Order: sequence, then structure tokens, then C-alpha cells
Amino acid sequence: MPENARHPEDDTASAGFHLLLLPAFELSRHGRRLRMPAGAQRLLAFLALSDRPQHRGVVAGRLWADLPGDRSAAALRTTLWQVRRAVPDLVASHGPQLGLCPSVAVDLHESVRWIRLLEAGERPGECRLAALGHDLLPEWLDEWVVVERERYRQIRLHALETLCRRLTEVRDHASAIEAGLSAVSADPLRETAQRVLIEAHIAEGNLSEAVRQYRSYARLLRLELGVEPTAPLAALLPDAAHTYRVGTAASRP
Repeated sequence: MPENARHPEDDTASAGFHLLLLPAFELSRHGRRLRMPAGAQRLLAFLALSDRPQHRGVVAGRLWADLPGDRSAAALRTTLWQVRRAVPDLVASHGPQLGLCPSVAVDLHESVRWIRLLEAGERPGECRLAALGHDLLPEWLDEWVVVERERYRQIRLHALETLCRRLTEVRDHASAIEAGLSAVSADPLRETAQRVLIEAHIAEGNLSEAVRQYRSYARLLRLELGVEPTAPLAALLPDAAHTYRVGTAASRP
């Protein structure tokens, strides 16, 4: 996944191409949606997820892994012809290497850029929470997508937790809770996400919300994994944790 991707606004003034991968594939030019065959969509997504130009043989082998070499190469040639016939300025060729033209803005690249800015200490108000709200092509089952989806999910979760903490520190409680809820929604069993959300509720002065969130998480852990929250998390709300444990113990047969 490209981390040093250029900001879309740097490139789109003339070309105006915008490729969406979060959460679904969509290609547009100057706001007008462009239709692409399924094979062309897969090719463009693969090139967008690559951090450097790829050899034609690699591209053909990854996208048409179920075909022998000569047929996968032919499938790539056909798909390239379809793409270039529909929109000439999307794929760049450098000898045997293929890459996405730099004039194509990719929402994934923009999201990663904002995450890196956040990690570098950018003020929370300048980081876009909406950009962190979606997974990468969740309905695509290709192995190369699955790997990149999980990579981006981990980056996104850490960013949401960091954003929640930063917003809590500057007393933007509503935005902090929104970021925390997004992290918890993406992975309900992730304790670090639950922790920042509970801390945000406490910082806002809503102890009842913090207790409710803790108990909900504790029930989920017991149901899914048969374990309790860790001691550091329970220490945030010791009375609530003790009451919950006593109550659940008493309800067991």
C-alpha cells in the first residue's frame, strides 16, 4: 500500500480522475462516474494498491492465477485494451512495467496520507474522521485484496484510537466519542479501542455511558472468548467491574 502517495488535489486539476476503493470501486472524472468492466476494475485496483509499477507477468499471474501463463497474458492484454479504449490516461506503461497514472487520485492514498499526518502530530481538527470509516473493498475476495484490506484495517484502527485520544485531550468530546465508536465498530473485541472510548466517556463526565460500554464489552468477551477484560481496563471503573463480576457469578448455575 503506497504510504507516500501524493495528495489528490496535487494531480487532479487537469486530469480530474478519482478512484474510490473505500468501501466500493468507483471511478469518476470531474465528478462524472465512468463505467468499467469487472476485469478493468480489478486491474486498476491492483495497480492502485501496488507501491511501485509491476511487471506485466506479475500482474497477469496475480489477477488471473487460475489461467496458464499464455492465457493470463492474453487476458491482461484484452483488459488493457478495454481500459485504454474507455479512458486512455489511466494506466502507464514503462517497457514491461505497468502502473497507475499519477494523475489518478485514489481515496485510499488520501486516507493513508491523513493517517501519517495524524501520527506525525497533526492537529486532530485537520484530520478527516470520515476517511477512516470504511474498509477496503470488503466484498472482494481476491487474496491480494484480502492482504491489503487487513493491512489497512490495522492502520485505520490505530489511527482511530489515536484520534480519539487526541480529541479527548483537546476536549472535543463529541468527535472523540465518534472516533472511538468507529474503532469499536470495526473490531468490537479490540480492548484498546474499547479503552479509548470508555476514557472519552469518562472525560466528558458521562460515567453511566462509560459503565454501560464496559459492561457491554465484558459480556461480549465472556460470550465470544470466555474471558474477562484485563485488569488495566477494569481499573478505569473498579466499582462497575466488581459489580458486574459479582452479578454474573451469581447468575451462573
